[in-house]
Amino acid sequence: MAPDLTGTWEIDPVHTGVEFAVRHAMVATVRGRFNAVSGTIEVGDELAGSTTEVTIDAASIDTGSEERDTHLRSPDFLDVERFPTLRFRATRVERGEREGEYRVFGDLTIRDVTRKVELAATYNGTATDPWGNLRAGLEADTTINRREWGLTWNSPLEAGGILIGDKVKITLDVSAVKR
Repeated sequence: MAPDLTGTWEIDPVHTGVEFAVRHAMVATVRGRFNAVSGTIEVGDELAGSTTEVTIDAASIDTGSEERDTHLRSPDFLDVERFPTLRFRATRVERGEREGEYRVFGDLTIRDVTRKVELAATYNGTATDPWGNLRAGLEADTTINRREWGLTWNSPLEAGGILIGDKVKITLDVSAVKR
């Protein structure tokens, strides 16, 4: 018998990843992640009424290059001194075409700019961990245009084109524990 998913789930920051990928110099892809994420998932009796609140520490950005990370934390990009967090608030969930697939609609806030986004999500199931906690897993992804959130810094390339692409692919791998 499948466990009852209704209720409050706490996102496990140690086993949750928020990653991104963006085109660099028009020919390569730079990947990075945020190392500090927290939040809750509320699963209602009706799926459509389910909500999610996720907070990401903007300063926890990590691309594997301290020089690049410092630039990404600066006012040219995330401006972490003025805008220390990124937030996602799911407002509606719909079943997808296949079993375990969902569409999650919500508001993404970056630099105090909030825009609607849609994520394609896959529910990976539940398991009881060694400490007796019921744990659920899900994956989700979306692609945004960073310019819509005021992330407009760029640099032209000598050969033509731009240094940083506008499209950013965001991937979440979430582990949550039922309260």
